[in-house]
Amino acid sequence: MGKGWTPRRIALGAVLAVVAIVLVVGVAKWRDIERARFVASMFSGADQVEHFRDMEGIFPSRVFHRAGPIYDIPQGAPLALPASYTFGGETRDTQKFLADVDTTGLLVVRDGKVLHEEYWRGNDKDTRWISWSVGKSFISALIGIAVHEGKIQSIDDPLTKYAPELKSTGYDGVSIKNALQMSSGVRWNEDYSDRNSDIGRFGRTLAFGGSMVEFAKTLGRAHAPGTINHYNSMDAQVLGLVLLRATGKSPSEYLEEKIWSKIGAARDGYWVLDDTGTELAAGGVNVTLRDYAKFGLLYLNEGKDWQGEQLVPADWVKASHTPDAPQLMPGKRDTSDSAWGYGYLWWLPETADGPYSAVGIYNQFVYIDPARHLVIAKTSANHLYGTDNTEKSFREDETVAVFKAIAAASDKVK
Repeated sequence: MGKGWTPRRIALGAVLAVVAIVLVVGVAKWRDIERARFVASMFSGADQVEHFRDMEGIFPSRVFHRAGPIYDIPQGAPLALPASYTFGGETRDTQKFLADVDTTGLLVVRDGKVLHEEYWRGNDKDTRWISWSVGKSFISALIGIAVHEGKIQSIDDPLTKYAPELKSTGYDGVSIKNALQMSSGVRWNEDYSDRNSDIGRFGRTLAFGGSMVEFAKTLGRAHAPGTINHYNSMDAQVLGLVLLRATGKSPSEYLEEKIWSKIGAARDGYWVLDDTGTELAAGGVNVTLRDYAKFGLLYLNEGKDWQGEQLVPADWVKASHTPDAPQLMPGKRDTSDSAWGYGYLWWLPETADGPYSAVGIYNQFVYIDPARHLVIAKTSANHLYGTDNTEKSFREDETVAVFKAIAAASDKVK
């Protein structure tokens, strides 16, 4: 023992070592506590703005990197947002709506030029924001690329061909196409206002460090695959597993290689993971508003990026927003739980051949109007979203009404 090591100093050193361990463990536990508190606060009416722009501070995540020149979407003639819009037979105030649903960013691009760009609640052009189910449309693009490359032989293949761990579950006998069209037939309740729903249990699985793949194995069958359009976030989640098995790359790695390194993205993005390192394929993408718009422009331009390179096959883009079965057509029907139509993880709000959209909870949108060569990207944190299971809290039909008014106003921009 050296001269300076007295019993008192040894004891002090031991105490400091214990304190250091407690601090390390405490930080980890604090993150777990914050994660649990965040998930518990969802759909409760709580303000979520700070959470939605810092998901990497709550959950594990994986970065997907940008590369090459940044595509700075050129500025066009300025568009003043319409003062009002029509919804439910009423004339309503546009700015009040944007404030009521906690809009944090709105970008309007027509004919390849920015007509309107505006941020609220502390966001700016560099803010990365959670996609929620807009990320499902990213998964759709990656599936299309994997099919084109022969990594996936056919979307008519069963999921279990690529993800055999799903055998003897509700997903046994479900095709990739069934999952893309939210027609798996797997029993699922996506009522956000019901804490005991499947989506509520899914959120708690993520919050408490469970495996999303293991959760998928617990689900049973409600309908024959391909017969009922029933929205099920787990359908997109298992497609992420199929991508991993088929390509040998995680969804974030495949996105980086095939799209993000080529799209002219302004910033790296990141993808939320569970504690096993699996991407939240159902909605864990985080990128800037302009980069969401660039993803929309990729689809508007039939899969070509700003430099003319074909990133997503054109026939896949077309099929993605073309309903090809009765249960997928827009309009109320017994074979669908939504009046909106559906393609391959893309929504058709009104007609089968009109505008289509990627849509996420709390009012995230990448809205594409091919006839007008128009893309609208919107990020939001609608604090009332999911507090009940109706349009009163969702306000998604109303958002489309606002977009239609903006689209009409853009007709007058020279």
